[in-house]
Amino acid sequence: MRKSRTYAVIATILAAIIWSSGGLFIKLLPQSAFTILFYRSFYAGLLFIVIFKSKIFKITRLSFLASLFYVILLIAFVNATKLTTAANAIFLQYTAPAFVLLLEPKFFNIKISRVNAITVIVSLLGMSLFFMDQFSIDSMWGIIIAAISGLALTGFIICQRLNNDDNLENSIILGNLWVVLIMMPLVYDNLSATKSEHMMLLFLGLIQIGLGYILFTFGQKILTALESSLIALLEPILNPLWVVLGYGEFPSIWACIGGAIIISALVIRLLYLEYYTDSKYKIST
Repeated sequence: MRKSRTYAVIATILAAIIWSSGGLFIKLLPQSAFTILFYRSFYAGLLFIVIFKSKIFKITRLSFLASLFYVILLIAFVNATKLTTAANAIFLQYTAPAFVLLLEPKFFNIKISRVNAITVIVSLLGMSLFFMDQFSIDSMWGIIIAAISGLALTGFIICQRLNNDDNLENSIILGNLWVVLIMMPLVYDNLSATKSEHMMLLFLGLIQIGLGYILFTFGQKILTALESSLIALLEPILNPLWVVLGYGEFPSIWACIGGAIIISALVIRLLYLEYYTDSKYKIST
């Protein structure tokens, strides 16, 4: 059991590290956001079809709805990363858990607690700092789109929590297929890429989305929701770091402060949940 738990921790850490690489490769690739989206979801979809086979045809109403949120999430995140800094894109996406805390009473018949309300307020405060010192139109649009990706992730998390555990993969598979179909008419005459660029696109699809999801799912089967959620927070921490090291893009001081506030609020909330309550909260991204 201890050995299996060790493997689960390693798998979840690797998943977070793999996910965090997305910002760097999106920045390095010269292709448009739509072209990147097409290739990434195409390769990821192929991998999921091979692995999950006939399971992809078991589509429920919640799986379908979750897949629509997932499409918005993917499209918004890649476009936001292209338009603004990677730090802005990933930190604003991770406001989603706070919004889930705000909305879960409506969907799960529970009362919003004081600590949840404080977490939401603090996260919104952190979110507001991203709108400081942003002067270019592209960057401002990037921030707005990144905020939309956070709302899309909120809808996706709630749908996945309401969905049956046996149908969770369907939402991911269907979402990637939707992206391919939506992007195809937009990029059919703009699919050129060099060999090295194709390797990066292949990595984004097979590894960053595909393998990352498989590793995280494996870890979730053994670890507690708290452990998985805390480890997953490595993604927004490492994402801007890889971009600084590999692309030379530095986030603004306001983004660093805002991101630190959001991540700290979520970590404190999760630890409070573990040590002061008996309820469970699961982040599934």
